[in-house]
Amino acid sequence: MIDSSTEALHSFITPAQRYYSYNHYIQSRFGERIHRITIDAGFTCPNRDGTVASGGCTYCNNDGFSPASQNYRAKIYLKPSTPVGTQIENQLPSMIKRFKTEKFFAYFQAYSNTYAPVAELEKLYSEALSHPNVTGLVIGTRPDCVDEEKLALLENFAKSCYVSVEYGCESIYDKTLTWVNRGHNYQCFVDTVHKTAGRNIDVGCHVILGFPTETRSEMLAMPLALNALPLQFIKIHNLHIVENTAMAFQFQKTPFPILDREDYIELVVDFIERLSPRICIQRLYGDAPKNMLIAPKWLTDGNSMNAMINERLIARDTYQGRVSESAEILV
Repeated sequence: MIDSSTEALHSFITPAQRYYSYNHYIQSRFGERIHRITIDAGFTCPNRDGTVASGGCTYCNNDGFSPASQNYRAKIYLKPSTPVGTQIENQLPSMIKRFKTEKFFAYFQAYSNTYAPVAELEKLYSEALSHPNVTGLVIGTRPDCVDEEKLALLENFAKSCYVSVEYGCESIYDKTLTWVNRGHNYQCFVDTVHKTAGRNIDVGCHVILGFPTETRSEMLAMPLALNALPLQFIKIHNLHIVENTAMAFQFQKTPFPILDREDYIELVVDFIERLSPRICIQRLYGDAPKNMLIAPKWLTDGNSMNAMINERLIARDTYQGRVSESAEILV
């Protein structure tokens, strides 16, 4: 299945697991499981407040992507007006019980979590790290919301704890980024990834598969382009449409094709084959609350979808990175 020249690089592969998972990476690095505890610090985005654009990305209703939308306890705990330490403390008992661990990364998730003055960011991050159960920071943000001063702040934190930054790439195609009102181009993402690398900070990206602006071949060129960047991990999402978004109004007015489940599984398997095995996969699929979901209607829970994708990899006797070196980049 795997020749000896690539065996070390693919050492994460087992008969039952055909891709490099983020859980495997964390356990290998720290010797134990460490989960994320989500924080909503009340940030917004520059394409919401008029700095870059207004209205936000056309697919974005942040309530559809946060734990608070799917968990009534989280809805109570994850309020921007609640201090960071209190948010952590309120969630901790159930998180410890669920994940059988007492160590967590503070995950600043909602909107763009570097979109504030450095002094404010330092205060928020420090408050999270002051909690005895928090051993690191995970910062979700946009590539146009960091600068040298903010990267220096994160680099300083990284001297004493784990720090990870997740940048929303979404697509490598400017035509798609324009179509979804993203407010930045792909080159902005590339430049920011390079500026972040080399600071002892894990760098990750989010991509979305299924935009009607892209062909299947274009989607499968994305991992080959991303392989050239100093990324540690990736989150792969399927395009889904939730209520109260510009994309929902657009879809209802002029419907466009949405991937069905079988097509999505096949597409992700092909994507994984082309993704370098040095990049760990944190997510293969994104779901949404059923009461907010417009399309597609086949969404299931993440664990079930992960299992289906891995089963398809096994059935095809393939694995992450199988064609990443030989495939031709189409862009």
